[in-house]
Amino acid sequence: MSEHVPVLIAGSGCAGHTAAIYAARAELTPLVLEGNEPGGQLSLTSDVENFPGFPEGIGGYDLVENMKKQAERFGAKYRYGFVAKVVPGTPITCTLDDDSKITCDALIVASGARARRLNVPGENELFGRGVSSCATCDGAFYKGQEIAVVGGGDSAMEEAIFLTRFASKVRLLHRRDSLRASKIMQDRLLNHPKIEVHWNTVVESVQGTPEKGVEYLQVLVTPPGGQPESQKLEVTGLFLGIGHIPNTEFLRGVCELDEEGYLITHLGKTNGENVKTNVPGIFGCGDVVDTRYRQAITAAGMGCKAAMDAEHFLAERKAEAVMSH
Repeated sequence: MSEHVPVLIAGSGCAGHTAAIYAARAELTPLVLEGNEPGGQLSLTSDVENFPGFPEGIGGYDLVENMKKQAERFGAKYRYGFVAKVVPGTPITCTLDDDSKITCDALIVASGARARRLNVPGENELFGRGVSSCATCDGAFYKGQEIAVVGGGDSAMEEAIFLTRFASKVRLLHRRDSLRASKIMQDRLLNHPKIEVHWNTVVESVQGTPEKGVEYLQVLVTPPGGQPESQKLEVTGLFLGIGHIPNTEFLRGVCELDEEGYLITHLGKTNGENVKTNVPGIFGCGDVVDTRYRQAITAAGMGCKAAMDAEHFLAERKAEAVMSH
């Protein structure tokens, strides 16, 4: 016997919690599945200084916990677990990771994206403590310090150039001897006085402690025609510019996804409607949709839109049912 809820929200980052607040206040009794990583990427961030309303900043974990308490105050329910399979229809049927089933009238997908990792020793232990995947979130913590960025595409170039506003030196580490970024971004990067490119360089390990942060990187450098050589690179921060992986595996073959797996949302009649998928009743918000901004505040804004659009969708469906009788 499957459980039924009017609104099911998959994910518990800023987008999911905000959707829960709006849906609960609209008396849609939402159920939030907290996912693999309750609180999302933000819960791993030690300090958030750019979320409005917190002049002294706030810890990432505290910010998402406050949002959760606010949603629960209005009647939102939370449960561990994540959606493993979706069958569209009226209602939508969701199978969870424990094989239980939940049906819903509207599904809000806020399952986020995870930063691609290097999978080297020390990286996970120091994530949010000197290892970051968001220059706009964490760059200001590195004023006057030497830091490293890993990657060779446009996003890595953008991160490195942005970080020169704060860091005394930015070291771009690339495993090859040429960049794959667009020419304009390469030119900007290669001509920047604060950026030094380390070619044929692979990070072997991140060294430091959660208390002190990153102290140095152990890197493997292969000179042209030479033998690989292990070197110590003294930096206080490591930024991952190797892309993100959206958590949309459960929507393959169900909703329209782009080539990287991001949920494609369609603009409605007005330009602000950007949370509707191609499947009626399924809405997407936050990092699972957003490849450009990836900020807590933009995710929260999209969560609000998704809940409001879900409310309108359910109201229209109810009105149609009344008319047909």
